[in-house]
Amino acid sequence: MSNAAMDRARFLRLLGGGLAAAVMGGPLVAAQRAGGAATGGFDFWFTRLKYNSGDWDVDQRMPANLLTSLVDYTSLRIDPEEHVVALSDPRMLSAPFCYLAGHKAVEFSEIERRNFERYVRNGGFVFVDDCNHDIDGLFAKSFEAQMAGIFGGDAMKKLPNNHPLYSSFFKFAGPPATSFELNGWGDDLIHDYLKGITINGRLGVLYSNKDYGCEWDYDWRNKRFLAEDNTRFGVNIIMYALSN
Repeated sequence: MSNAAMDRARFLRLLGGGLAAAVMGGPLVAAQRAGGAATGGFDFWFTRLKYNSGDWDVDQRMPANLLTSLVDYTSLRIDPEEHVVALSDPRMLSAPFCYLAGHKAVEFSEIERRNFERYVRNGGFVFVDDCNHDIDGLFAKSFEAQMAGIFGGDAMKKLPNNHPLYSSFFKFAGPPATSFELNGWGDDLIHDYLKGITINGRLGVLYSNKDYGCEWDYDWRNKRFLAEDNTRFGVNIIMYALSN
């Protein structure tokens, strides 16, 4: 059996035993269970966060590709529909996973800021992707400033390449490069790291300057032409979020 297969089997056994609920605990889990009941009893549903500033509605085909991969590789009950929820809406607090992306400047309103902090501090997971794939653009500078204002200036840290994220399902030696980086777009750098904010030993915000959302945004019929399924790392991200 391959390492990936062993990881999948181990994860599903743990999930079936209720490990994720036991680890997370508290009011957020109760809200997530209520949210799951409201969405048909699914184990996972994809939530995109809509925020008032910037352009949140990007890489529109990515969620469907990622959800298809979860169906292909796991036994989880997957809601096939993307859920778009305003960051200012308390319903976002019930999501098992949230996605936030864009190109332009990010400036949270007071209620958006409050919900973001409450969600993360109470066990939520947000994957944030900079569609400019750079470190000096509007999205990168403004989003990092928002995080510093909420969690402190030193809260965002580089993740080591042995972080559990990279072995939560498939095995990766670190964050996979994207074609945008390899083609020299953005800041003409290959970012060999991801960043994150850890709360009480648990990664609550995963932050990427690699533009994974656009990398996974393609017509599903073109997936067969890929030498290797590039959404597998997205499966790792979601499995990490569910198990931690």
